[in-house]
Amino acid sequence: MRQYLVSFIKKFRGFLKYNFRRDNPKLPYIITALVAFVVVVGGLNLFVELTETIKEEILATYDQQISEFIISYRNPILTKYFIFMTNVGDVYGYLGVFSVVVLISVLLYKSWKYILQIILVLMLASISNTILKHFINRARPGIEHLVEVETLSYPSGHAMAAMAFYGFLIYLFHRFKINSILKYSIMLLLVFIILSIGVSRIYLGVHYPSDIAGGYIAGLTWVFFCILIFNLVEVFRKDPKV
Repeated sequence: MRQYLVSFIKKFRGFLKYNFRRDNPKLPYIITALVAFVVVVGGLNLFVELTETIKEEILATYDQQISEFIISYRNPILTKYFIFMTNVGDVYGYLGVFSVVVLISVLLYKSWKYILQIILVLMLASISNTILKHFINRARPGIEHLVEVETLSYPSGHAMAAMAFYGFLIYLFHRFKINSILKYSIMLLLVFIILSIGVSRIYLGVHYPSDIAGGYIAGLTWVFFCILIFNLVEVFRKDPKV
């Protein structure tokens, strides 16, 4: 057993020494994959912890206080804005933004890779959200809804899909070699969209704040899981012997 452990440690040390050379072209992908793995594990743990507390009194108190605070700002202008933002986080909103991304990917980068990656991330988030809603079975808030809803409450599908879709776009734009000011302006805009979509669901009375938090955590976990997979694929593609 001792010899086996010594042998394993030596091999692992050799692996690290080889792959973490500064001149190793795979190093950025390996580091990104390791960071993504840590975030995925942490995200899964955090989502489970939050899900286990959704029926506890302390969370219900926080949900009520935050909801009442946000709803207290209801007025015609904000209502129009948040209805618009909740639509940005729906099918037609994604189709519009997705069309722009397709043009950028095909015309500027002449590649369908990013398009397929975005589709995969959004599909994973959407399918898993439907499954989670079914098993957790949390009812919607019993307050006035300013928009129609048909599905269950936890985790928020809008928050989860927004984090998965727009969150992955943030990752892609971070990688794109474009003007720095333009790049970070777009990234900040995408962060603002994600937050606005989440707040809109509370403002419109169709979600608890914990629904939004759960959706964000689950969506972000899918983003980093896909980043992990895509970067590992890139490592193996560059060196099939890995």
